[in-house]
Formats: sequence, C-alpha cells, structure tokens
Amino acid sequence: MFYRGLRRAAGSRGQAAKSPGKTATPGPSPGSGGVQHMKSDFQADPGVRLMLAYQEGDETAFDELVQRYSGQVFALLTRFLGRRSDREDFVQEVFLRVVRARERYTATARFSTWLYRIVFNLSVNETQRRAGKDQVAMSTLAKDHEDSGGLDFEDENAESPSENLERLDVVAAVQAAIAALPESQRMALVLAKYEELPYEEIGRVIGSSEKAVKSMVHRARENLRASLAAFMEEEQA
Repeated sequence: MFYRGLRRAAGSRGQAAKSPGKTATPGPSPGSGGVQHMKSDFQADPGVRLMLAYQEGDETAFDELVQRYSGQVFALLTRFLGRRSDREDFVQEVFLRVVRARERYTATARFSTWLYRIVFNLSVNETQRRAGKDQVAMSTLAKDHEDSGGLDFEDENAESPSENLERLDVVAAVQAAIAALPESQRMALVLAKYEELPYEEIGRVIGSSEKAVKSMVHRARENLRASLAAFMEEEQA
C-alpha cells in the first residue's frame, strides 16, 4: 500500500533532520516564522494547520494530511491523467513532494490550493512525457454512472440495447473531445467544473491570472460544444 511507503519516507526524512552531525533547517515555532507571516485568511484552514504542525516536527500531522487529502488527490489525478495511469504511484509521488517541501513550506494560500499545484505540475510533466494524446484522455470527465465523478450521461429509462449503445457512443465522443482540448483548457475546466474552485484559486494552481482562467474555461466549453455538435450531425446523417 502506498501509504506505508509514504510513512517510511516521511519518518526517515524526519530522522535525518534530527540525527547528530546534521544541521536541520528549523521549522517555524508557534508564534514565529511561517506562522507570523501566514495570512489571517488561511489560519483556520485545517490543511494549513496540519502542514505547519508537520513542519514543526509533528509526524502524526503528516498522517492526517494523507488521510484527509489522498482521496481528493487520487480523484484529481484521475481527471487529469485518466484511469489508465498508475494513479496510486502518482498519489505517492505527490505526497513525497509534500515531504520534500516540508522545510520551505509557507502558508500563502489554502493548503488544498498548494497541494493542487503539486498535482498540476506532476500532471503536466506526465502528459508531456507521454507519447500520444490518446493516453492523456481523462475518461473520468465522461465515464459511466457507476464510477461517476465526471459527466453522467446515463439515461435511467433507457432499456433497449440500441439505446445503451447510443449512450456509450456519446460517452466516447465526450472523452475524445475532452482529450483533444489543449492542456491548459482541459485542466482549468476540471478545476472549475468538478473541483468547483473559483477562477482566482484556479489561477494560483495553474499559474495564470483570473482573467486568463476565465477565458480558458470559456474556450474549453466552446470547443466541447463544437466537437459534440459535429458528432451529433454525423449521427443524424
């Protein structure tokens, strides 16, 4: 299980910081350092509190971070990279990056925003590494109702095999349309529609302005409409 590997990595890093002969970069103590500079808007964020506690040496805080956020990270990676990716390995890599960032972490946003930024960067690197866009299709955005977390096209009243096949054709068309979106549009759309993040926060995650994010999401929706309209015309021809 990936969690045990994470715990070992977190523990070994903590021991290395405390071992004799090594100079550890101290985390901020309560009431000083990162806590002093933390914006008041984020003081109540549970993830921020846990990360700061972990930074100060509380190893159990890391356990809580994994338990609280690993499901969200898994879902987001699925939407960015697709169900064919090694999602558990990527979840582990995300939290290993949290461990590596422990000493330099500063609370300048909600913890989830900072964490999503890690997920975003990892996903961008992975999509660029892959050879073809067919491997980048984020099937969760249009998968069937059973594993729903994306679009749900299931018609509860559809009983005939032909109607079921038609529905599957639509799902496949949506998958292809989303896979064909430019990377920035695809990821902005996921964060806006399925994570329900405001544009300003999406901008922090993907490194763009609020205005640019709004434009990306708008273009993504327009491109999807155009692609699906073409599909419907072909079906009716």
